[in-house]
Amino acid sequence: MSLIETQGLTKTYGGRVTALHDLSVSVEPGIIGLVGANGAGKSTLIKILLGLIPPSGGQVRVFGIDPTVDPDRVRAKVGYMPEHDALPPDVSAAEFVTHLGRISGLPRTAARERASEALRHVGLYEERYRQIGGYSTGMKQRVKLAQALVHDPDLLLLDEPTNGLDPAGRDAMLALVHRIGTEFGISVVVCSHLLGEVERICDSLIAIEGGRLLRADRISAMTEVSDVLAVEVSEGTEELAAALTGLGLTPQVDGRLLLVPLDHDDTYDRILRAVADLDLPLHRLDQRRHRVAELFAPRETADV
Repeated sequence: MSLIETQGLTKTYGGRVTALHDLSVSVEPGIIGLVGANGAGKSTLIKILLGLIPPSGGQVRVFGIDPTVDPDRVRAKVGYMPEHDALPPDVSAAEFVTHLGRISGLPRTAARERASEALRHVGLYEERYRQIGGYSTGMKQRVKLAQALVHDPDLLLLDEPTNGLDPAGRDAMLALVHRIGTEFGISVVVCSHLLGEVERICDSLIAIEGGRLLRADRISAMTEVSDVLAVEVSEGTEELAAALTGLGLTPQVDGRLLLVPLDHDDTYDRILRAVADLDLPLHRLDQRRHRVAELFAPRETADV
């Protein structure tokens, strides 16, 4: 059974703004990236999946359940981490996550135990009795993730989980999400406008733009090897580029890399000869893989 299945899913607001248009997609278990620019329709899709708003047309199923008919059954199986904070500042994380566990139907003792376990998983166990108002942005994001986990869902819907985090915080959150998806047996849908983040941790990707499906595929199928060699040396990049040009190649500098088209049968040999002649330490020489970000050019617009 698919995690999520939509057929011709459409959502129009006020008869004027179409947030989703004829969206048909099947989502299999794993870690799935739902990507698109702000305004692509990602948040609208999540709200429909949770049964918070009805579609204007088409069909939707989550674990084979229609969220427009039986939203409570869907929410019992799904954990949701919203993009924006709605956290009470004068309540501890333990109290808050326990309360959400009770709302999800857990008995009091079970909710308290599950809350402690969820907060341990997200790295807040030692801080669980502190008031949320004193938490950093990263800690608040982890509280939101803990409350999504508290009722032991089969699927997590994470809406911009790295929102507001610095680079170190983003890395930590992505590592945590990946661990949940690979070690806990929970499928995860990561909603993001940052393609690089999705590429790092996801198995597959659903890209939408203007409410329409652009592509749905495995990440591995989107990042096939290219006909360009990536060359990395620890020093002397400019010298190497000049030497390769002198050997009839056309290198391009891309950060610490030199990208060299495979235009000749002996391109590898020419590169190795130049590196040896310059006595440079070679760290990398392989065929460059396409990146997901190269396949899409999202535009920034207002979110819907």
